[in-house]
Amino acid sequence: MALMDEAKKVAAEFEYSPKDVNKGVKEFIQQMDEGLQQTGTSMSQIPTYVTAVPNGTEKGLYLAVDLGGTNFRVCSVQLNGDTTFSLTQSKVAIPRALMTAKTASELFSFLAKQIETFLKTHHNDHFEAHQQRRRDGIENEDIFQLGFTFSFPVQQIGINRGKLIRWTKGFDIDDAIGKDVCELLQNEIDALNLPVKVAALVNDTVGTLMARSYTSPGKTGTLLGGIFGTGTNGAYVEKLDRVKKLASITDASEYDKSTSNMIINTEWGSFDNQMSVLPDTPYDRSLDAVSVNPGIQMFEKRVSGMFLGEILRHAILALLNNPKCQLFRDENSSSNDIHSTTTIADDSPLYKPWGIDTSFLSIVHEDHSQGYRITRQALARDLSVDAASSEDAEAVKILVAAIGKRSARLAAVAIAAVILSTGSLDDSTEGHIAEQLHTEVDAGQANVVDIGVDGSLVEYYPGFEEYIREALREVEGIGKKEQRIRIGIAKDGSGVGAALIALVAGAKNT
Repeated sequence: MALMDEAKKVAAEFEYSPKDVNKGVKEFIQQMDEGLQQTGTSMSQIPTYVTAVPNGTEKGLYLAVDLGGTNFRVCSVQLNGDTTFSLTQSKVAIPRALMTAKTASELFSFLAKQIETFLKTHHNDHFEAHQQRRRDGIENEDIFQLGFTFSFPVQQIGINRGKLIRWTKGFDIDDAIGKDVCELLQNEIDALNLPVKVAALVNDTVGTLMARSYTSPGKTGTLLGGIFGTGTNGAYVEKLDRVKKLASITDASEYDKSTSNMIINTEWGSFDNQMSVLPDTPYDRSLDAVSVNPGIQMFEKRVSGMFLGEILRHAILALLNNPKCQLFRDENSSSNDIHSTTTIADDSPLYKPWGIDTSFLSIVHEDHSQGYRITRQALARDLSVDAASSEDAEAVKILVAAIGKRSARLAAVAIAAVILSTGSLDDSTEGHIAEQLHTEVDAGQANVVDIGVDGSLVEYYPGFEEYIREALREVEGIGKKEQRIRIGIAKDGSGVGAALIALVAGAKNT
């Protein structure tokens, strides 16, 4: 049983106690507050200039486009006014040459042409009617409001204004740096005489919040949209008078102050980069050392799916190199319960950085088969570890459970901090968010705090939400009130969410 003892020792390094959770929540709130006061802080707390969330009664047809990487998506969203919607979309690959074009116009004119093709294909009557009115010299009011999801670093200075800071994901067009990406797209749309206005620049996490708020049950507005997938981030509704740094943003656009709220994009992946309260293990440090950005995004590196497999890999290697235990090693075949000697291929993903996908953890975590047969199959298939014993599989399962649970408990820190800092569970602030919607809240919904989440971890990782809720109950100021927190999946923040932000922006401009 030496192997089990050593596996449990490693797993214990990932324990994140109730005391740790509360310490984390207090520091998270502190760093949120700092980010609202000034720029250059650990958590960016970026003002989005979106000042309202939908309540599900909105109607209309809106456009959304998403440039998130090597593909460009165009979609139209028909909002039915009853929390439901229908979506039509198309997707096209960005030609590699355009990713490194000499001028911004080359890329953005390509994007505008995709919008034109989409309109002709799916909304031709609207498109032709617009063109006819143009020819007749009639002022055209009937134009599509468009939400533009642009997943690259931008300095946002208005609801539809944002200057490109730098390219990532293989794009490199120097001409676009420092320019307003909404204006670049609008110029090319106008050159084609399309009935489209770029109404909003959209962060997909903000879109998640909007999509959830539209589709959530009842009329309580959603407080927080959280992504727990390949990466992690959150956007929430903040009181406008708490966003002190808005006064110091000199070139900021005008925005609607009537709601007294603004959605804030936290960029919480960088919470506690200084490592004052975040848990730290040798495996976390090994991962950070081989990452592309050492010392940065330290919260994300302990929570999100991109990194959990690599943390597990380092933990498994620690056991493999531990002379006190015999992980994946048999003195002879008779010591293995399947009477075969365990072998690890020389080119096993165990020996390659980023060799373990988070899907492996999901498979292992929910394995309750006899002798951990499913885990052993996954070890052979995914890690080239053949004939692993049931004890080997159990040891790996112990590590997986510890890493996955810590991730969820850290996710709970972020959720709890937003809830407490906004006072959303205080009985005196009934409908902190619903209040700004100018809608009546059903009596049964009045005390609900609605949270929208998206991402592979929260959607598919076994027990992830239950671990979050367990941690929330341990937080001072939440406890039994955890029952009032409603967590629901919000899909397609970059599509439906972007369309909803275009709706809010369009309403502001009318």
